[in-house]
Order: sequence, then C-alpha cells, then structure tokens
Amino acid sequence: MLAKINNFEIDLSKPIDISIPLTNTDENPIAWYIEKPVIEPVVFGDWIGKVSEGKSSTNFNTISFNPHGHGTHTECLGHITNDFYSINQSLKQFFFFARLITIEPEKMGDDLVITKKQVSALVSEKTEAIIIRTLPNQKDKKSRKYSNTNPPYLSEEAAIFIRESEIQHLLIDLPSVDKEHDGGKLLAHKAFWNVKDTHNINSEARFEATITEMIFVPEEIEDGDYLLNLQIASFENDASPSKPVLYAIVKFS
Repeated sequence: MLAKINNFEIDLSKPIDISIPLTNTDENPIAWYIEKPVIEPVVFGDWIGKVSEGKSSTNFNTISFNPHGHGTHTECLGHITNDFYSINQSLKQFFFFARLITIEPEKMGDDLVITKKQVSALVSEKTEAIIIRTLPNQKDKKSRKYSNTNPPYLSEEAAIFIRESEIQHLLIDLPSVDKEHDGGKLLAHKAFWNVKDTHNINSEARFEATITEMIFVPEEIEDGDYLLNLQIASFENDASPSKPVLYAIVKFS
C-alpha cells in the first residue's frame, strides 16, 4: 500500500521493525543489573492460566519487566526529573521524518564515545528524528547483557548539537545515551532535553522530546531518510516499551 506525504511516497507494505522483542528467555537483552523478564500464567489453586496445561480455555499470563533494562523503550524527560512526567502524555504524535546514521564510537581512554564531530558530519539537513546505529553492529545486541560492561555512549557536546539541530526524537542501539557509571551526571540526557535543574524544571526544557534506547537496525538497512512510526504502550510512566518502525521514502514528481 502506497501513501503520499508532501512530496514523498511511502510504501506502507514494507515496514522495518527496529525494536527488540521482550521475552522471558536468556536471549532477552538486559541492562542495569536486573534479571530477565518474567512471563508466567496466573495460578489460582489448581487452576493454571495456560491452555496447554489442560485447565484453562485461555492463556492468561502476568508479565513483570523493566522498560529501561529489558529492551527497546522510549522515555521522556520524566526519566530524570523530580516531578512526574509521563511518556504517554509527552508523546502525542507518532509519525516523523527520520534520518538513520551509522557511527563507530571513538576510543577515549577506557570509553567508546559518539562525538559531536561524528554526528554533525552526518546530520547536515533538518530532520525530526535521528536514529544512531553503532559499529560493530553485531546481532548479539539483541541478547546482550550490558551490566558492568561500560557500553559506548553519547558525548554531552553531541547531545547539545542534536538538540540545537531541533531534532525532537533520538533513537540509539545502546542501553543509554549516557555512560554506565557516571556518578549520576546524566550529561547527555540533560543536554538533549535541555534540563538545567532536575528538581526545578526550567521552562526551556523539551517536554515533547523523546529518547529511544536499545533498538537494533539490521546491517542490510541503508543509512538515509525514512518515515518513522514511533509506537508506545499507554503507560503513565516515564518510559514505555516501544516499537519504532521505519518506512522507506521515495521521492516522486
């Protein structure tokens, strides 16, 4: 099915899902020192909410997970503020023009860092969202255990550049835009959302901007411009599990 938006043609029949599914297996990615998700049937006495057990006409599972640590998730500035802000209230539009870029983080001491120079070299035109795929782009990103591994992260200067470029939505294939052990500084989060004081939120803070972490963009997907459908569940929470989907853009006359 083809759709026309402004001067572009979008093929909606060929979605590119860049989310990582949540499972209760050891294949689920994990960050932030927690265990894997739990998906299990409800039990009432000898009744089990699982059709294959022969005592229920339906599968009736309870799911326990953490959106930040268990897979693809989208968060608002409420992730770092004293006052409560919900991703469900912050994200009100769901389709955006996005640019996919691929970067190999630079070695800086013991860290691997995505720099302003790298980002600015690949983002020269205005776009609503940016998707950062990091190298090496191994498939084990979909099941990696990130805790205490010091993953790559985004420099504060790069986050400021993205904000000043008026990019509203930042997507990345890492567990966080910030360094794993940074003493709570959260420099990239604060810079992107323009939060000066987490206890007294400033009026210039970007309440509608979002960060999506722990995506996975397959190797065969080329860098360039796409239509992004950023799907979330309706959680009144700072973050929600999410399903970002890309659609290729074709110009037409």
